Amino acid sequence: MVAALLADLFETHRPHLLSVAYRLTGSVSDAEDAVQESWLRLAVARQSEIEDLRAWLTTVVGRICLDRLRSAAVRREKYVGQWLPEPVVSAVTPSSTPDPLAAVVRKQEFRFAALVVLDTLTPPQRVAFVLHDGFSVPFSEIADILGISVDSARQLATRARKAVAAAPAPVTDDEHNAAVQRLLAALGSGDVDAIVAALHPDVRTVGDGGGAVSTAINVVAGVDKNVRLWLGLWRRFGLFDTEHIGPARQLEPVLVNGQWGILAHAIPAENGSAGNPQRVYAFTVREGRVWGVYDVVNPAKLTGIRLPQ
Repeated sequence: MVAALLADLFETHRPHLLSVAYRLTGSVSDAEDAVQESWLRLAVARQSEIEDLRAWLTTVVGRICLDRLRSAAVRREKYVGQWLPEPVVSAVTPSSTPDPLAAVVRKQEFRFAALVVLDTLTPPQRVAFVLHDGFSVPFSEIADILGISVDSARQLATRARKAVAAAPAPVTDDEHNAAVQRLLAALGSGDVDAIVAALHPDVRTVGDGGGAVSTAINVVAGVDKNVRLWLGLWRRFGLFDTEHIGPARQLEPVLVNGQWGILAHAIPAENGSAGNPQRVYAFTVREGRVWGVYDVVNPAKLTGIRLPQ
């Protein structure tokens, strides 16, 4: 097959492969690397032995991502604090030339909360569930990728489904946006009663700084603790136009994995202030109120910001 034609064919499958790789790994960098590696493998493969290019590439990406998941599992054993997926951040107003990955994550199964749940699975469970339930890969092929029997592959997917079923049910974008904006407005006003009303009784804040940047090491659970946490942060960093201590921080509404979130721009160090790094806030809404707040601040996990310069 002519190289140029093969490259063109591969590009038609790139969005699909990115969706497979990102949902498998929860990592923007790993997903992009896996897709690129699949191209390198395709370029040296015997084309006559490939009957279905899309299926072949999906299987190759699955193998590559399994290796990356296993490496990530080893890193997590020594990771400082909580581990969150890498968010894909895009502008609220769609670009005329959207990034392929930013377009992919607008689907419900790529919501940030869904990826948080996938991160609780073992690498084999995640591969079995995502490839079969998400992309209709036969269990026979999944078993071959994992080096196990077909029955074992089915069992892995079944266990994964049970874990995923325990996650909060996705809400509409309108409900999500309204709940998040209600919380932010309450925080901006400093009205404690309004903040409490905007939070789900089981609210939890999860921070991911990877030991490189300061954030909550443990999950902050419960309304009282979250009210104290966020009122303190809002005042300290001037996240709204309220009286605050130190330089003001600019907040930019963005889409985080297709749903309304916040990009908090960095505060530069000046006049004796240490400053504060860029961070992304994602949210999960349950029963009309904010149930989950995710503070992603580890610089290594912010490569998925797709905003116009």
